Amino acid sequence: MGYKVAVVGATGNVGREMLDILAERAFPADTVVALASRRSLGQEVSFGDKTLKVQALDQYDFSDTDICLMSAGGETSKEWSPRIGQQGCVVIDNSSAFRYDSDVPLIVPEVNADAVVGFTKKNIIANPNCSTAQLVVALKPLHEAATIKRVVVATYQSVSGAGKDAMDELFNQTRAVFTAGEVKVQKFPKRIAFNVIPHIDVFMEDGSTKEEWKMVAETKKMLDPKIKLTATCVRVPVFIGHSEAVNVEFERPLSAEEATQILRSAPGILVDDKREPGGYITPHEAAGEDATYISRIREDITVENGLSFWCVSDNLRKGAALNTVQIAEVLVNRKLIQPKQKAA
Repeated sequence: MGYKVAVVGATGNVGREMLDILAERAFPADTVVALASRRSLGQEVSFGDKTLKVQALDQYDFSDTDICLMSAGGETSKEWSPRIGQQGCVVIDNSSAFRYDSDVPLIVPEVNADAVVGFTKKNIIANPNCSTAQLVVALKPLHEAATIKRVVVATYQSVSGAGKDAMDELFNQTRAVFTAGEVKVQKFPKRIAFNVIPHIDVFMEDGSTKEEWKMVAETKKMLDPKIKLTATCVRVPVFIGHSEAVNVEFERPLSAEEATQILRSAPGILVDDKREPGGYITPHEAAGEDATYISRIREDITVENGLSFWCVSDNLRKGAALNTVQIAEVLVNRKLIQPKQKAA
């Protein structure tokens, strides 16, 4: 008997990706249900070779559902995730609503899968921010090898991280530039076509943005609270795929060659680093792929025990949908949950 899985936010970018990945990875589900708000009621979404009719979240009974993959935004999650959890359904939430709750595990399976057992307190597991997810996959094996003291990261984040409207805005603005039309700014604070915007999420009192704060707080929670991290998060005119320029200081020496071998053998990572024109991965190649790609690995001689590298991943997959499904796989593979229908 397989599991019953509900996907909330099934009509959004990440929700559709979740359905695709559940099918691709042959997740052991007998039933998959697509849920969204009432305005999406009756819409159709793809699940493998099947088509699912979208049902309304507020009319759905979760009492016989095993796992809920939640990707409907923070406010919806705050309202619904605790209710769903109380019905005995484990929520894996893609929003920031519960990431910093000490009773909710924040999980990237390649990094801290063992922490998933803490889900029983609230029946909620949090998925990290997309920019953090790919970063900690790369940092974890390096931290184990030489202990990270400090990380400086600049992100180059695609517009899909801000949703479908943001992708439409980049497309429409780009077309307007070429046709001498009006460039309308709606989703972003400034034009995104042929531009970069050093501002993601709201500004905080210290001058950093919430996106930058998330990377700090989440890395500390998942990897090591002693790690010092500073980030500058930038939106770039790319549809899919987040990139990061990462600089790391270690407690012990770690050569570029050693780091390369460590990363090559680490789970979830593919190293493509040829030190020649084109010998690196860009977001274009990473789109649609599961791996976190590492290129441009080199020693930083301006600090003791320093290393720099380039990190690229599909933010809709590893940064969101794939990681969420991988968490569900951990629950199943470690037998932390049983199908309710079987139990009945």
